[in-house]
Amino acid sequence: MDTLIALINRIQRACTVLGDHGGDAVPTLWESLPSVAVVGGQSSGKSSVLESIVGRDFLPRGSGIVTRRPLVLQLYKVEEGIQEHAEFLHLPKKRFTDFSLVRKEIEDETDRVTGKSNKISHVPIHLSIYSPYVVNLTLVDLPGLTKVAVEGQPESIVQEIESMIFSYVEKPNCIILAITPANQDVATSDAVKVARQVDPSGERTFGVLTKLDLMDKGTNALDVLEGRSYRLQNPWVGIVNRSQADINRKVDMTYARQRESEFFATSPDYAHIANRMGSEYLAKLLSKHLESVIRSRIPGIASLINRTIEDLEAEMRHLGRPVAVDAGAQLYTILGLCRNFERVFKEHLDGGRPGGDQIYLVFDHQLPTAFRKLPMDRHLSLQNVRKVISESDGYQPHLIAPEQGYRRLVESSLNYFKGPAQASVEAVHFVLKELVRKSIAQTQELKQFPTLQAEIAAAANEALERFREDGKKTTLRLVEMESAYLTVDFFRKLIHEADKGGKNLADESSEGHFQRIGSNVLSYVGMVSKTLRNTIPKAVVHCQVREAKRSLLDRFFTQLGAKETRELARLLDEDSSVMERRQQCARKLELYKSARDEIDAVRWSA
Repeated sequence: MDTLIALINRIQRACTVLGDHGGDAVPTLWESLPSVAVVGGQSSGKSSVLESIVGRDFLPRGSGIVTRRPLVLQLYKVEEGIQEHAEFLHLPKKRFTDFSLVRKEIEDETDRVTGKSNKISHVPIHLSIYSPYVVNLTLVDLPGLTKVAVEGQPESIVQEIESMIFSYVEKPNCIILAITPANQDVATSDAVKVARQVDPSGERTFGVLTKLDLMDKGTNALDVLEGRSYRLQNPWVGIVNRSQADINRKVDMTYARQRESEFFATSPDYAHIANRMGSEYLAKLLSKHLESVIRSRIPGIASLINRTIEDLEAEMRHLGRPVAVDAGAQLYTILGLCRNFERVFKEHLDGGRPGGDQIYLVFDHQLPTAFRKLPMDRHLSLQNVRKVISESDGYQPHLIAPEQGYRRLVESSLNYFKGPAQASVEAVHFVLKELVRKSIAQTQELKQFPTLQAEIAAAANEALERFREDGKKTTLRLVEMESAYLTVDFFRKLIHEADKGGKNLADESSEGHFQRIGSNVLSYVGMVSKTLRNTIPKAVVHCQVREAKRSLLDRFFTQLGAKETRELARLLDEDSSVMERRQQCARKLELYKSARDEIDAVRWSA
């Protein structure tokens, strides 16, 4: 029994050290472990009960609200011969063997958070006591309930205390120790009222009746202690605390316990139940009950531990391994991270991830739409055709056909295709840059290295700029090639068809003549448009997309090979928050695995 409760105490303490003690939407290991919350009104004898269980005088005393922060008290039973001592979680390397100093440290630590006022704080103080004379137990001492605020206290103090107490006792794993003075009607007890609200069946409430020795002569508390006036599923226990005079005289706790036992043994009212009364019996009763509750909850605790281990291991994989120190290992790590980024980037382009389809939309929608919107109707209007044809020969008119005029009209028309060609290059460049950004964000292994992320982004974008320039030059060349050498057979075919149709080509001043020229040029431009609609996407893919897939980080890799160890380490200077999170996860993982192993050992040994 002692081994199991001590184990739970150690796990609770470790959870607290690691900050894994509740507050999340998902229950934590801390919240799944049972503990005992001590609840009572001010001056109900709470402190005396706790000191009687511990067997030491160590709690602050005084009037008004003395307990202003929750005190999580963990008792560890040690072997005979080991000196009693106490340890605070906020002073991990300091042992207290003088328990008057424990009291002073509780007061000082309380003031450190709340100041020297009557305010309260939800931040608990964690205290562990190691003694051969205690039972393994976890108790949480809470501020005493009060009905009105006194001088120096905020008006909200009553509600604040109740809120704090309910935050502990409403948890289904909390055992409630309800402290009530025997000289007070149990029906009006603040502690019983709180317990009834959160535990109406009384299943997890233990009633403690204090100050039995202060009751009026001729009266007793048997109706309460024997469960007739207010029944709980667990027994009521009577306690006789030290009086204030005893405390002032520093009466020894061992002597006080002995006197308590004598009170019940010699009392005509309580002698028949004396073996079920007193602080020593209360401690054993709570420890036995706590062990029983823990044992019944072990399957659920083990399941929670296993789920948490799986989650932590997944998070550790997500956070990545710690950074290597050796230059060769660092270079290997950086290259591996770059390859992971390139893999994600290629998946976007090849269809494994969304984004690559945007490039297809540039070719299938944006480019054809831009071609259709070219102002060919205006450029090849009757007026403009007549003007260009008339001006093309200068003072020497053409002899047969206005060839110079045709060439000027074709070349000027084809110049319009440069705009859509350049726009396609820019549109694809924008898509590729966006895919680089997304790929860096989606490469999980890179998230811990913001400096390397920035370097990869800069190198990739620099490469895309080069590819864009190459794409611009190539698409412009395609348009210029069409202008540089016209397909003569196209025009010969048109003239041949006109001759066969008997059309008069000699009337060069008629509107029909200029309309035919405009129509012929438009037909030729249409033919070239179909060609460019196929060749521009090929050029863009060849110069930008294919190169991005093949050599996006090639220059960066070359530069990496020339970097010194210090520069490589700078690239792997991971985000401090990621480093802290990994360390925290590693510590939690170690805690949970240790808890799993120890709980399994206790389960199987039982």
